Amino acid sequence: MDTARVVVTGIGMMTPVGIGRDASWVAMLEGRNGIDQITLVEAADLPSTIAGEVTGFEPTDWLNRKDARRMDRFVQLAIAATDEALEQSGLDVRAEADEIGCMIGSGIGGIGTLEDQFHVFFDKGARSVSPFLVPMFISDMAAGQVSIRTGARGPNVNTVSACASGADAIGTAYEVLRRGDAKAMITGGTDAGVTRMSVAAFAASRALSTGQNDNPEHASRPFDLDRDGFILAEGAGTLILETLEHAQERGATIIAELVGYGASADAFHVTQPSENGEGAARAMNAALKKAGINASDVGYINAHATSTPLNDKFETMSLRTVFGEAAGAIPISATKSMIGHTLGAGGAIEAGVTILSIRDQRIHGTRNLVTPDPECDLDYVSEGARDVPIEYAISNSMGFGGHNSSLVFKRFAE
Repeated sequence: MDTARVVVTGIGMMTPVGIGRDASWVAMLEGRNGIDQITLVEAADLPSTIAGEVTGFEPTDWLNRKDARRMDRFVQLAIAATDEALEQSGLDVRAEADEIGCMIGSGIGGIGTLEDQFHVFFDKGARSVSPFLVPMFISDMAAGQVSIRTGARGPNVNTVSACASGADAIGTAYEVLRRGDAKAMITGGTDAGVTRMSVAAFAASRALSTGQNDNPEHASRPFDLDRDGFILAEGAGTLILETLEHAQERGATIIAELVGYGASADAFHVTQPSENGEGAARAMNAALKKAGINASDVGYINAHATSTPLNDKFETMSLRTVFGEAAGAIPISATKSMIGHTLGAGGAIEAGVTILSIRDQRIHGTRNLVTPDPECDLDYVSEGARDVPIEYAISNSMGFGGHNSSLVFKRFAE
């Protein structure tokens, strides 16, 4: 029936600027940099030697050693973010296991494990390949392992829409709750793509920055005239979504309300956004329509803002299409300016950031925006964190293949 209201009761995140939600949020408000030289793999011979790593992340802080060895890093990050979100929410999953589902997106799954096992295959032969290869690299295993760990037995789906995967997981979970197929959903996105092959492949596609290896602190520069591509990163973000009725019945603290989700396809190109950003504009308009609000009601936008020449230009154009002359009055910031591009995790982390912005009525700035691009002429909050009155906020995500997703969050009121 699509009538249930959907609220957020928990947020978890693992990012290149912090282990956990609070550490990450404080770092973002302070405008800290999370980009540095790659340490997870040997990178000296790669086109790009810098990335956003979740520095200090130890899987055994959340998992026993045996289980950790049988999970790719993208799953480990998802479990850590989920544990944090569930702790904040106070949701007892096992008490209502059949009514609680799990939807976690991942753009590239366990690519690190797959790379490692390719070496084993070619060096030692087929019989030496790990029996855990398949359950470690398939991208649905974040949702699978989280459900196994928590006991959630409701709808369980992995969304794969490149860099919109996390946002689409949240949007899909929202729709599940609205139509009454679950009472609560564990949802978000995760990726651990800082590998040799990933760096080489994204560089070959000309999407990755390769000219800032000696300047990691200033390499990710969305909307800046001198931007030259995105900075690869890893991370995870998890939200606990519930129907309003369920959250209120158990006395949960409600952080914000999710009121709209829109998605569209460019149907244009495998890596480039559609001209004029019309696909992204359609996703935003669909989300606003679902939310039942006007563009003028939006007080903050968390942009996809990858730091690539085309994305930032066309996203700016899409914002002008949707918001018209009022676009210049809406504060817009780019989380990727600090943490880089976490691929399928990006939409989930940025959704969490958007919710925290509503909670605190404060937004982070866009780092490294020194020389504004004349074609990116909106208010990108280049001066740093800012106090902003926010009733409604949008989080945008876009992905290779022409995927566009927008989420609309609202300050909660009874």
